Amino acid sequence: MLFGDDHVRKYEETDGEVGHIWQNDAPTLVLTTKGRKTGEPRKFALIYQQYEGSYVVVASKGGAPEHPGWYKNLVANPDVEVQVGAEKFAAVARTGSAEEKAAVWARMTAVWPAFDEYQAKTARDIPVVLLDPA
Repeated sequence: MLFGDDHVRKYEETDGEVGHIWQNDAPTLVLTTKGRKTGEPRKFALIYQQYEGSYVVVASKGGAPEHPGWYKNLVANPDVEVQVGAEKFAAVARTGSAEEKAAVWARMTAVWPAFDEYQAKTARDIPVVLLDPA
C-alpha cells in the first residue's frame, strides 16, 4: 500500500495510474503547497471529492489535536497546485464555511468513513478545504 512520499512519487510518475484510486477505492489527488517556513514545494496525496466545481479535501491529520502541516501551509499561501489523475492545474485553496462543511461532510465520509472517527477524537473542528481551479 502506498503512503506519504512513496504515494506522491508513484502518482506523479504514472500520471495517477498508480495511486489515484487508493485504499478502499478512495480517490486521491496530489496537493502541492508552498512551505510556510521554507518556501519550498511540499506535496501530499489526499482523499478528495468534487463539489460544485471545486475539489474538497479534509484537514483531519487522523484526529490529531493540531492541523496538518499542509493545511497550515495553504492558510499562509492559498495558491496551490493540484494533480487529479493526469490533469494538473493551479488552484486557490480556502477553508470551507460551516455551511459548505455540512454540505460535503457526508460525501467525504461516504468515501472515507474514518473521517467521522477522526472528528470524534479531537476537540478541534476539522476543516474541509475547497480547491478552486484558478
